[in-house]
Amino acid sequence: MIKTMNFSMGKVWMLFVSCLISGFLLWSEIVEGLGVNWGTQAIHKLPPSTVVQMLKDNGIQKVKLFDADESTLSAFSGTNIEVMVAIPNGDLVAMLDYDRARKWVEKNVTRYNFKGGVNIKYVAVGNEPFLKAYNGTFENATFPALKNIQNALNEAGVGNTVKATVPLNADVYESPEGTPVPSAGRFRPDVADLMTQMVQFLSQNNAPFSVNIYPFLSLYGNPGFPVDYAFFDGGAAPIADNGIEYTNVFDANFDTLVSALKAAGYGDLPIIVGEVGWPTNGDVNANINNAIRFYRGLLPRIAANTGTPLRPGNIEMYLFGLLDEDAKTVAPGNFERHWGIFRYDGQPKFPMDLTGQNRDVYLVGAKDVTYLQNQWCEFNPNAKDVSKLAENIDFACTFADCTPLGYGSSCHGMDANGNISYAFNVYFQTQNQNLEACNFQGLARLTLQNISAPTCNFTIQIASGLRTAVPVAFSFITAFMYLFFSV
Repeated sequence: MIKTMNFSMGKVWMLFVSCLISGFLLWSEIVEGLGVNWGTQAIHKLPPSTVVQMLKDNGIQKVKLFDADESTLSAFSGTNIEVMVAIPNGDLVAMLDYDRARKWVEKNVTRYNFKGGVNIKYVAVGNEPFLKAYNGTFENATFPALKNIQNALNEAGVGNTVKATVPLNADVYESPEGTPVPSAGRFRPDVADLMTQMVQFLSQNNAPFSVNIYPFLSLYGNPGFPVDYAFFDGGAAPIADNGIEYTNVFDANFDTLVSALKAAGYGDLPIIVGEVGWPTNGDVNANINNAIRFYRGLLPRIAANTGTPLRPGNIEMYLFGLLDEDAKTVAPGNFERHWGIFRYDGQPKFPMDLTGQNRDVYLVGAKDVTYLQNQWCEFNPNAKDVSKLAENIDFACTFADCTPLGYGSSCHGMDANGNISYAFNVYFQTQNQNLEACNFQGLARLTLQNISAPTCNFTIQIASGLRTAVPVAFSFITAFMYLFFSV
């Protein structure tokens, strides 16, 4: 006798839909050679195990890190996800000592090299160390550090499978003034000799050249830059170069590098695009619609192995980035904290098809995320003394992320009360909803009502990460003022 299962048709349908969502990427693999950058400069971080599970749920098999944190690397054990670990710029000088380089490799690479361990494929030696803004700070250390790390990998017996490379900014090469076409690409004069030596060493060790290309930055840094040229949908007027027509800045930039490598004698050196992406906030051109447009042009090209005119075929790329990072420096621009294809809490921002087929689907978000309580901090309209309002707003935005309030950003355009409340709330959430953090000398109050605006989300932070202490002097003031002025 067959027992009747106690399932309603509604439950069966919900189970079926759930299986469709979680198993979507099992039916169609993501673009070959596609990875993501996972940066961790956030005040409240998702647990590494949660992020790694999110990567697995979305079929992402390649990850580029910015350090070699033990807890992060351990989360990759047994996953077979390819990992690029990194040595930050500040540690390059230490790698000039070969013994220290050897110990770094032992601690951060070979200790994970066992069955069921971590599949480390690359070591990133520095991060854009020749950036013009660094004024040569890391030029003397980078190449010797690269050599020591690769030699240490070779000595440890893993050099055939783990390669050292240097993620470089696209400003290490250029087209000479008067000939602004890709075929004229050459390495920047002040680093040309150094770059040639590095490229030769990479070639000798069968290691790739790694470059970060950002069409958004071309648009951001040049007011007269044609907007359509930053995208891939053919809207821009083509630039002709020896019979080749370039209709987007990515292809032109990449082929400028190909020409620079060829001029240095290494035109066939493999190239990795270490970072490429589009931010969604913090600038008038950094928004969801432009990000969708960018990725809907980029991903099908990668899937089709289109490559570029001078380097057709598959290009290994790492999208930048995985998650928004609210603790990143905003020196380059407010957009720096908003590169993620996922929000700070691991939830997808917009439709994105990693198979390159441009289906209207969302990525699988982080699971079992725990949030703080549903409470917000807002401007207190009954405050008796608003003379110190400006300094309190400045305080909040010094210790929390107010970049969405900037011109052209998602929260720009609210009234004064909305701006003040946003600043107060983001600080309150950053401080783990500590009661002292919602006072601001009587200018703020708690509310259980969601005070978000139509285009501006007043976030509730995730309940993880280190507790950020309120500066002592301020905490005494706020505690005292809260007793007398809170409503």
